[in-house]
Amino acid sequence: REIAAGNKALGEFNLEGIPPSPRGMPQIEVTFDIDANGILHVSAKDKGTGKENKITIKANSGLSEDEIQRMVKDAEANAEEDHRVAELAQSRNQADALVHATRKSLTEYGDKLEASEKEGIEAAIKALEETLKDGDKAAIDAKVEALSTASQKLGE
Repeated sequence: REIAAGNKALGEFNLEGIPPSPRGMPQIEVTFDIDANGILHVSAKDKGTGKENKITIKANSGLSEDEIQRMVKDAEANAEEDHRVAELAQSRNQADALVHATRKSLTEYGDKLEASEKEGIEAAIKALEETLKDGDKAAIDAKVEALSTASQKLGE
């Protein structure tokens, strides 16, 4: 399924020892490989530190054929809703990233703006944050557009 919560966990592992760093800075390379026997190999490596971890998951996931068929039908029945939820999550992530980047730019370059421009950007940030609480995709997208427009002066 498109949303992880609707899937069956096959296994998990942690990538330990990654130092705290600013948002977007860590670069984690994740590799998924399924061999001819249906065995899944997953590895993750932090490019900055070289720390690595991996897991191997055997072909038998403990599901009967009936359970697999039920899960496939469930995925088909929920495909549209899963897609809607995924699109909302993508809009929310884009909005959150824009708020973060705009705040950072405001901190660095806000003193070069006129007071009214700075207030307009801060109001657009606040409006977007309020809209994020409601969870309406169209409203979030509209506020993202409004903040993008309001913050254009920061890029000049």
